[in-house]
Amino acid sequence: MKPLVPVSAGARILLGTGFFVVFIGAWAAATYSGWVPPLFLANPGKTVIAGWSLLTEFGFAGDIAVTIARVVGGFLIAAAIAVPLGLMMGAFKSVEAFFEPFISFARYLPASAFIPLLILWAGVGEAQKLSVIFIGTFFQIVIMVAVIAGATRMDLVEAAYTLGARSRGIVRRVIIPSAAPQVMETLRLVLGWAWTYVIVAELIGATSGIGHMIMDSQRLLDTGQMIFGIVVIGVIGLVTDFLFKALNRALFPWATL
Repeated sequence: MKPLVPVSAGARILLGTGFFVVFIGAWAAATYSGWVPPLFLANPGKTVIAGWSLLTEFGFAGDIAVTIARVVGGFLIAAAIAVPLGLMMGAFKSVEAFFEPFISFARYLPASAFIPLLILWAGVGEAQKLSVIFIGTFFQIVIMVAVIAGATRMDLVEAAYTLGARSRGIVRRVIIPSAAPQVMETLRLVLGWAWTYVIVAELIGATSGIGHMIMDSQRLLDTGQMIFGIVVIGVIGLVTDFLFKALNRALFPWATL
């Protein structure tokens, strides 16, 4: 083990899988031994049985699809507005001076605090869920993209000016290609926050979704179903994470050189 020295792909898979094995082993040891009562934590076997029951008897697949649609919808709306605004703020200091104070103020406001207002304004339908995700991710994306765009190497900008580029060309041919890989990485990270916000939104005033199922299971004291719902979120997030990384490598191969 040496600092910052990469490991092989095989070793990475082995180490990553090993942690899951250790984690599940510790969970099994704590529950099957009776050290943690079933009321507080279901064992792995009971969790699998509860999950199978949810999928085959209670239509949990539909709840999963609803939650995924909410996350994707709210996140895409936020990203479609936030990324261009962040690029403009990073590229032009006058735009940054105009927007940055409010963006910095708003990004500290917890999206969950807006839920009562959003229920009042938009009801308990899909608009409320999408709005919570939008508020929770939009301002974070803007400020992170602005920082990335603003860190573009000045020697590249000066070289473009020397070759006759104008402001629009600098943004289109220098700043955007330079920032794009890191912007994609930012979107990958913020997507994880979107999942947090959608579950919070679904815990209040929802009739479908993973969060709604978890809340119903809590009322029944069914920790197996609750844990299965949480695991499903983690699995979807892990798959999405790998897809984002693969897309980043495919779209921006120069960033991995």
